[in-house]
Amino acid sequence: MRRLVSELYVRDNCHPFKATVLIWTQLPMWIFMSVALRNFSTGATRSEGVSIREQLATGGALWFPDLTALDSTWILPISVGVINLLIVEIFALQRIEMSRFQTYVTYFVRAVSVLMVPVAATVPSSLVLYWLCSSLMGLSQNLLLRSPGFRRLCRIPVTKSDSATPYKDLCAAFHAKFISRK
Repeated sequence: MRRLVSELYVRDNCHPFKATVLIWTQLPMWIFMSVALRNFSTGATRSEGVSIREQLATGGALWFPDLTALDSTWILPISVGVINLLIVEIFALQRIEMSRFQTYVTYFVRAVSVLMVPVAATVPSSLVLYWLCSSLMGLSQNLLLRSPGFRRLCRIPVTKSDSATPYKDLCAAFHAKFISRK
């Protein structure tokens, strides 16, 4: 069996480690950026002239004019939680049958998405805005890579699980799972 799996890895050039390489680069970058933004927002760093903290204190927009303060409206923290939960649900909806391990991981990531809301409410708005932008990019990539036209443009090979109408299928699965439950 191991020999067969090894032959498949070589034949299809799809070793499982390749799927995790992105995570091993993205996760540390996300952590370092988060720590740096937190340090900038709290004034833990020093610079010549106008401090970065002062710039962040006046660099916000809309309901969060001060990026060093907490978002008292909770709009940013709730948005982070909802977007992350949406990403998890899109992933879960594309799976017909999940293994027990995949089910546990999905529940764990759902819990982390919900727990991100109170965590995001206790950190500076600059950090939450970064998390929100990062999550929106992840959601956008997830949706864009489902597009048959984009996949053709990038020469991504068609697989058995690809659909000609991925967005319609996603809406139908979402409706079946959450709205028309009886």
